[in-house]
Amino acid sequence: MTADRTQPTVRTPYGAVRGRYEDGIAVFRGIPYAAPPFGPRRFRPPVPPTPWEGVRDAGAFGPTPPKPPYSEAFARLLSDPVVPGDDCLNLNVWTPEPGRGARLPVLVWIHGGALTRGSSAVPVYDGRAFARDGVVMVSINYRLGVEGYGLFPDTPPNPGLRDQLAALEWVREAIAEFGGDPDRVTVFGQSAGAISTGALLAAPQAQGLFRRAVLQSAPPEAFDRDKVRRMVRRMAARLKIPATAEAFAAVDRELLLRTQAEVGRLGTPVLGGPSFGVVVDDDLVPRDPMEALVDGAAAPGVELLMGWTQDEYRLWLVPGGLMERVDRLGPVALAGAMARCHCGPEVPRGYRALHPDARPAELLGQMVTDHLLRIPLHRLADARPGSSYVYEFAWPSNLPDLGACHALELGFVFDTGDIPESAKLAGEGAPQDLADAMHSAWVRFAAEGDPGWPAWDASHPVRVFGADGPPVVHGPRDRELALWDAEPAGEVTPRESTPALRPLPGSPRRSTAPLSAVRRLRRSGGARRP
Repeated sequence: MTADRTQPTVRTPYGAVRGRYEDGIAVFRGIPYAAPPFGPRRFRPPVPPTPWEGVRDAGAFGPTPPKPPYSEAFARLLSDPVVPGDDCLNLNVWTPEPGRGARLPVLVWIHGGALTRGSSAVPVYDGRAFARDGVVMVSINYRLGVEGYGLFPDTPPNPGLRDQLAALEWVREAIAEFGGDPDRVTVFGQSAGAISTGALLAAPQAQGLFRRAVLQSAPPEAFDRDKVRRMVRRMAARLKIPATAEAFAAVDRELLLRTQAEVGRLGTPVLGGPSFGVVVDDDLVPRDPMEALVDGAAAPGVELLMGWTQDEYRLWLVPGGLMERVDRLGPVALAGAMARCHCGPEVPRGYRALHPDARPAELLGQMVTDHLLRIPLHRLADARPGSSYVYEFAWPSNLPDLGACHALELGFVFDTGDIPESAKLAGEGAPQDLADAMHSAWVRFAAEGDPGWPAWDASHPVRVFGADGPPVVHGPRDRELALWDAEPAGEVTPRESTPALRPLPGSPRRSTAPLSAVRRLRRSGGARRP
C-alpha cells in the first residue's frame, strides 16, 4: 500500500488499484472480482478477471448488473442507480487503515431487491460509517433476474449465488491488503440479500469463508424449481425461443429485461406469483438451506444476528394503494392469504382475536409476514440457541402509512439517515440516536459476535429498536406464532406461551381457500416486490 494520503494504492490478486480518501476513510470502488459475465460467459458460472498491468483506478462505482427499473410507485421510495457497462461483477471496499497490519473485522454486504433489482451503488449502502468505527466494509454486485437465477437445462443453476461465492473467495484472498482480517468476516444481507446469506451459510464451498452472518428481513430458503422454470418458460414463450441458456444468451439485454418485467409484474411476497430464487442443485446448494442449518449439518459454530421490521408488508401494500384494495376485497383477500399461507380459517380468526381493531389489510400483512419470515427465523434461532441474536425494528417512517416497513432499517444500520436517498423511505428527521444504537450493534457483532443483548434461549429475548418501552422484550411475537400450531377445529384461544413450532411453517395443513382467490387478489393491483 502506498503512503499517498489522497489516493491510496493497494495490490489485489489481479493487479493494483488506486482509491480515494473521503473524510479520512480509504474508499475503493468498482474492483472486479470476476470477469464480465457476457458473450460466451453469459449464464455461465463466474471466472476470475483478467489480470491487469499498472494501477487500475478505483474511484467510481463499477457497472451495475442488468435490471429493470422500479415501478413509479416504488421508485419514489427506493433508489436504484444504473451504471452502464459489462464489467458488472465488481465490489467496493471502505477501510480506515489499508495495509496488512491492521487485522480489522470485515463486513460483506449483499444487497436486496428480490434478486431482480438493487446494486452496491445504492447511496444508502455507503460504508464510511462502518470504516469510521473500525470495520472494513465490502459491498458486492452480482447477477440478477434471469441472468443470475434462471433455471436452464444447459448451464448450472444459481449463477448469481456463484457470483457471491466468488466475491467471498476474493475477500478471503485480498482483504488483508485493505486492513481486514480474513478470519473475522461477517456476511450481512437484507431481503434477497438475507436469502442469499442463508444459502451461503449452507453451501459446502462457502464453509470457512465467514465467521458470522446477519439475516435482515428474510430467512434461508430454496425456491421451488418448477416455479423458477415456469418463469423461464413464460419468458421463452413471449420471446418465441427455446427455454435454454444458449437461446437466451442470443437475446438483446434490454429486450430480455422488458420480457422479465412483463412476466413477473404481478408477483409480491404477500400474494406470491412468479419469481426467481435460489434453487437446490447438486453442487452449491445440495439441500434446502433452512433444513441444513436447523439440523446442524451446515455452518456449525457460525454466530447469527437476525430479525425483521414490525410492518414488513407495508412496503409491498402501501405503494399504489394496494392496502385499500385489500381492505375492499375483504373475504377474497382473506381467502388469498389462507391459500398463500396453507392454513385454515382458525389462523386469521386468532389474529382477529389478538388485534380486534386492525384493518383487514393489516391482519393479512402480519399473517403472511409471520408465515414467510418470523416463523422460519424463530425456528432457526430455536435450533441454534446461545449463538443467535434476534431483533425487531419498530420505528415508524415519517411518511404516511409506511410504518416500520421493509427496508426502513437500512439507513439506521448504515448510519446514512442524513442523505436524501434514506429520506425517500424514512422522511425527514429520522432519529440519530436510533441510528447510533442500531449501527453500533452491527459493529459490535462484527467485532465480537455479541450485539449487546442476550442470546436466544427459551425466553425468546428480542432487541426492539425504535419503540417505547424496554429495549429487550421476551417473546413479543409468541402469541401470534402460536396460532400456527393451533388445532384446526373450533375457535382459537390465543396462548400465552409458544408450543413447539411445526417442522415447516404451515406445511401440514392444506388450504381450504380456492386458488382463484389468490389470482383475483393479484389482479386487483399487485406490484412487483422491491
